[in-house]
Amino acid sequence: MKLSILDQSPILSGGSPQEALAQTSELAKWTDELGYHRFWVSEHHSTDSLAGSAPEVLAAHLASQTKKIRIGTGGVLLPHYSSYKVAEAFRILETLHPNRVDVGIGRAPGGKPNVNLALNRGKLPNTEGYPQQVEELMAYLHGYDPHGMDIYASPKGQSAPPVWMLGSSGTSARVAADLGTSYSFAHFINGRGGTRAVDRYKDYFTPSTQQDKPAVNVSVFVICSESDEKAEYLATGLDLALLQIERGTDMNHFPTPEEALSYSYSLYEEEKIRENRHRMIVGCKERVKEEMVQLADDYGVDELIVNTIVSPFEERMRSYELLADAFSLNKEYSRH
Repeated sequence: MKLSILDQSPILSGGSPQEALAQTSELAKWTDELGYHRFWVSEHHSTDSLAGSAPEVLAAHLASQTKKIRIGTGGVLLPHYSSYKVAEAFRILETLHPNRVDVGIGRAPGGKPNVNLALNRGKLPNTEGYPQQVEELMAYLHGYDPHGMDIYASPKGQSAPPVWMLGSSGTSARVAADLGTSYSFAHFINGRGGTRAVDRYKDYFTPSTQQDKPAVNVSVFVICSESDEKAEYLATGLDLALLQIERGTDMNHFPTPEEALSYSYSLYEEEKIRENRHRMIVGCKERVKEEMVQLADDYGVDELIVNTIVSPFEERMRSYELLADAFSLNKEYSRH
């Protein structure tokens, strides 16, 4: 099974945005050596707890810092932008790093409501036109002129980066299927009903210029440590962070386990934590591997994208190292 990474450049306690981006860069180089398959970075705006606001820019930096791992976006929020301009940005990336680039896209706002207005010159984005935008993007990436305007996305090249549609519902799965893109289901956002969404994508998939058969992966929160007890301790910080995010609390950093353990939880919050654990896999490497293999089997996929947010940063690095060891990624990597 292939393992990949979604990194959201979290700002940890006592840290800064500069440190968060430096950690993302360090993590990309480390996991490239460990044998991970992809490394995707996210798009979030006007937030004090996540540093990545321009994933295409960060992806360019990471691609120049790594050797074999695929680099991509998880994802560019397409309704905010021109499909043509996005295509040219990724044509540049593909030209610099052929066959190593992924174009992950989504249609979420990426922040508070006013972010929509700031990114769209005071107007709300046209999310209803999202499927058409995706069609345009795929056409431009492959050197076509979808509107007969006698233009193309430059620079042209022999290869084109694949479009991955990110989603957490059956609706996004059907759009990806109809358009013939690859599909990534965000189990770390929606821990219920994902298998039905992936089945829907596979059932309705229509071949496209990009690909002739379905391609799908699933992203999930994972916290792996030397023991179940230590992993559970580290996971308390993410438990509290998810509660704060769902309440709309402005966080200036991701909580530490110490902060989480000193927090007084209501009965409702304790129940919400139990529910959120459906979005997470937590434990020692043997337990985590078993649960990850089961999750992949449930979804019918051969690739999981891991999102790990823990404090301190060294524990995040260690979690990915333990996973690589559990799945023998280094051995697979050395054969390529």
